[in-house]
Amino acid sequence: MTDGRITTAKLGDHGPEVSVQGLGCMGMSFGYGPSDADASRATLERALELGVTFYDTADAYGAGENERFLAPFFKAHRDEVVIATKFALSIPPDDPTRRIIRNDPPYIRQAVEASLKRLDVDAIDLYYMHRRDVNVPIEESVGTMADLVREGKVKHLGLSEVTAGELRAAHAVHPIAAVQSEWSLFSRDIETHVVPAARELGVALVAYSPLGRGFLTGSFTDADQDLSAGDFRRQQPRFTGDNATANATLLELIRSVAKAHDATLGQIALAWAQQQATIHDLPVIPIPGTRKPSRVEENTAATRIVLTGEQLDLLDGIAAQVAGTRYADMAFTSAGRE
Repeated sequence: MTDGRITTAKLGDHGPEVSVQGLGCMGMSFGYGPSDADASRATLERALELGVTFYDTADAYGAGENERFLAPFFKAHRDEVVIATKFALSIPPDDPTRRIIRNDPPYIRQAVEASLKRLDVDAIDLYYMHRRDVNVPIEESVGTMADLVREGKVKHLGLSEVTAGELRAAHAVHPIAAVQSEWSLFSRDIETHVVPAARELGVALVAYSPLGRGFLTGSFTDADQDLSAGDFRRQQPRFTGDNATANATLLELIRSVAKAHDATLGQIALAWAQQQATIHDLPVIPIPGTRKPSRVEENTAATRIVLTGEQLDLLDGIAAQVAGTRYADMAFTSAGRE
């Protein structure tokens, strides 16, 4: 494996230049059980050395703890990194396990000020609406987000898990740089409506969970048996019981392609995600998450793997065979509302 820096791409017609692969930082503070802060800090530094400039967080990750954790790294490298964070998942003070979706203007203003303070920055490079509250007109929410751009608190706007119609309505109010959605060999529902709309509007697709939350790497085969009690993947239908057993068999196809490239399963999953940019003719930036420097090295090396047409065809049918939905409640995803 080389130490060569990865290349860059423009985040849509209206966004900044970023690395062709970003880093999802959620797991450093939240979601995947206990983490090692020193190892996570080393991961951030190694990612930057390898050319990763695009770092993804959210105010809901650990109730702001992820933003606080990342702040010193961002401050030390402010001119080298593009910071993406999100609002919309409000945490009730009386129940930290719950999330309430809020897109109303007063909440947006409250959320951005809190994120700016935790991140210790003057402006957020890319500010996403994390989830959509259908009871608030999207034009109203994006109008407030656009005001934040005019005020210099935010540089570019993004949306997460929105439908094609919601994206078009938002883009009519203010240019949207990126749409973030789950996209992987296991999750391809956005290709029907959202991807064509993004291509039409010049919006980049930021692919979260391109490794299927780790399942596509083969690192676990049953969340209940293999993962810690605090790991939220134990709540996702694909990763437990009969679904997990069925889905594990699908890794064999990926394994056969990995063998041909002398690569890992995860690298093939990421190479597939990267090549969607060419297949669908729009910028696609996967943001695999990890807490280990060695995994960042492995993940960034995947940007140099090119799958053949025959291999892409072989992998093409996997998603249709996946057992279980990507969330227990799909109402909060674009697929649940299309």
